[in-house]
Amino acid sequence: MAEQKLRRRDKFPLIVELEPLFACNLKCEGCGKIQHPAGVLKQRMPVAQAVGAVMESGAPMVSIAGGEPLMHPQIDEIVRQLVAKRKYVFLCTNAMLLRKKMDKFTPSPYFAFAVHIDGLRERHDESVAKEGVFDEAVEAIKEAKRRGFRVTTNSTFFNTDTPQTIIEVLNFLNDDLKVDEMMISPAYAYEKAPDQEHFLGVEQTRELFKKAFSGGNRRRWRLNHSPLFLDFLEGKVDFPCTAWAIPNYSLFGWQRPCYLMSDGYVPTYRELVEDTDWDKYGRGKDPRCANCMAHCGYEPTAVLATMGSLKESLRAMRETVSGNRE
Repeated sequence: MAEQKLRRRDKFPLIVELEPLFACNLKCEGCGKIQHPAGVLKQRMPVAQAVGAVMESGAPMVSIAGGEPLMHPQIDEIVRQLVAKRKYVFLCTNAMLLRKKMDKFTPSPYFAFAVHIDGLRERHDESVAKEGVFDEAVEAIKEAKRRGFRVTTNSTFFNTDTPQTIIEVLNFLNDDLKVDEMMISPAYAYEKAPDQEHFLGVEQTRELFKKAFSGGNRRRWRLNHSPLFLDFLEGKVDFPCTAWAIPNYSLFGWQRPCYLMSDGYVPTYRELVEDTDWDKYGRGKDPRCANCMAHCGYEPTAVLATMGSLKESLRAMRETVSGNRE
C-alpha cells in the first residue's frame, strides 16, 4: 500500500479472486457457477494465463476459487508458480478431493487451503445438497494440518442461521479443529443461485453478527478480517464499496464490477479500473447492491481505512496478537 501511494495510484488490487474453471463436484444452493452452459463448464484456464493475470494486476494475494479448483488438472502448477513469485495463495475448496490431491502440494508460508464450511454436519450438508461432505471436509482439514499445511475456512451465513448456529460452527473450527484462521460472510444475492429466498438483508446481517460476536467471541475467534470490517458487519460503521480492490478474473476475463455482478468483461486489470464507472455501484446507487455486505466490496474499504489511521492500525495489531495467543 505504501508503494501504491508513492506511485499515486488510488485504485489497486489487494487480492485477486482467480477462477480457473467453473465446474464443480457439488451443487450448492447459494452458488450459481455451475449454471453456465456445458461447453463453458468443460473449459480449464491455461497455467500461463492464470499466472499472467495475477502478475499483470500486481496483487500480493490470490484466492483461487471456481467451481472447485481441485478439479483443474494443473492446479498444483498454478499454485507452485504463484508461490514461487511470492504471492500469498489461498486455494478455496469444498475439500471433497483434498485428501486425494494433497500430495500434489507443498506446505509453505505463502500457501493455505481455504475450506468452505457453512455450519455443523446437518447444516453444512444441507447447504451443499449432499450428505457426508461435512465429515469429509473435517477429515481433510485434520490431515492437512497433520502434514503442516496452513488451513483456513470460509463460512457463508444465510437468514436461516441464528447467532447460536454461527457460534457453534465457529467454536468448532476455532477450538476443536484449530484452523489457522476463519473468514465469514453474509450470504449475498448472487443472481444465478438456485436458492433466492434465504439471502440476508442489511439489518438482518447487522443484528445476526452483533449477537454472535457478543460475550467476547469476536476477540477470541481467529477471524481473518480487519477489526473495522467486523465493526461493519455489526453496524458500528458503514463504508462505501471498493470492489476494484478485490477483482475477479475468470475464463471470461476481468469481471465488471465484481464476482457477484456481471456487467461485462475486459482483458486487463488496467481496463477494468479505468473503464468502469465505479461511482454507480454500491448500496444506495445500484438496486442490486441494496443488501450486499460482502467482503469483496467492503473488506478492502475497511483495510484502507485501517492503514490510513494509526489508531486503527494499532488496534488491528492488538487484536491479531490476542487472537493468535488464543
